[in-house]
Amino acid sequence: MGNHRKVPLPLGNENLCIVLVNPGHDGNIGAVARSMLNFGITDLRVVGRSEEWSEETRNRAKNAQSVLDSAKLVSTIADATSDCSIVIGTSGKREDGNKTVMRHFLLPEELPERLSGTDGRVAMVFGPEDKGLLNEELRMCDLLVTIPTWEGYPILNLSHAVSIICFSWYVNSDTIQPSGTGNRLLDSDLRNTFRSEVSRLVGSMPTKDHKRKGIEETLVRVIMRGLPKDDEIHRLLGVITEAADAFEED
Repeated sequence: MGNHRKVPLPLGNENLCIVLVNPGHDGNIGAVARSMLNFGITDLRVVGRSEEWSEETRNRAKNAQSVLDSAKLVSTIADATSDCSIVIGTSGKREDGNKTVMRHFLLPEELPERLSGTDGRVAMVFGPEDKGLLNEELRMCDLLVTIPTWEGYPILNLSHAVSIICFSWYVNSDTIQPSGTGNRLLDSDLRNTFRSEVSRLVGSMPTKDHKRKGIEETLVRVIMRGLPKDDEIHRLLGVITEAADAFEED
């Protein structure tokens, strides 16, 4: 009892990976692996771990040992997401008022609909249990998602948060894959080039230093919310690169 049946994984779930950034508790890693397999997700990547899994991790994973066995252990978020077309950061921290540059959130059930009919790897990034993803780490993400919880106590346990995201993905996903690559998400290398060129543009433009992060954040978020395709980003890159070159020549 408790073993999973030998049935195929849900179509399309091979393109979703769960990234844990510096998890602090071994048991949570095992619980995350179990939650992932509950919803047919098997690609786990852990930032900041290099040693063998502890007995506690193995025990909490129950019959999801295969998720742990195939997990990728890396040093940085960039390493964990280098092959991904879109990176989605998770956070329970919220801001009120007009200055919400870092906190333009989507809800979990919105993600499958927005990404329906597309091809390309998607990373869901979760921060450590005590403080979540830092602002600098959130800036590395293209979109942000938050789980609606009671404002009096909004922060979820790590494995619970992963469970809710995986559940929402599972029940809301369109499992019919499109033919060809007409609806493909950004090529991962092109995504990295785009973010690098936006950073170069903002770094060279004449503005006050304390405004640069906000401008860069807004440019990336607004463009990526439209889920642009490769040809669209190529056209935008032409404009961004030419503008950056012009600013650097001045």
